[in-house]
Amino acid sequence: MEQWCIADEQTPDEELQVAMDWACGNGADCSKIQENQPCYYPNTVRHHASYAFNSYFQKLKHNGGSCYFKGAALVSDLDPSYDSCKYEFIP
Repeated sequence: MEQWCIADEQTPDEELQVAMDWACGNGADCSKIQENQPCYYPNTVRHHASYAFNSYFQKLKHNGGSCYFKGAALVSDLDPSYDSCKYEFIP
């Protein structure tokens, strides 16, 4: 079953920002959420965090990485990709 890791809608932006900064510094590829990149818009903490959380989860899920981020994230069976922004899935 394919699964992605996204930001929990209940989590405040401040907590998402801290968790996203951690993910980006610990293995997530956050290049696509930078300005002028395909996943920059919508330019919200929640969307950027979802991309970072998923990148971290996909890269490290087979080596003990989880989709938790102190409760800021959750697993989804729905592909969150949109337009030119493709969320990675690694089997």
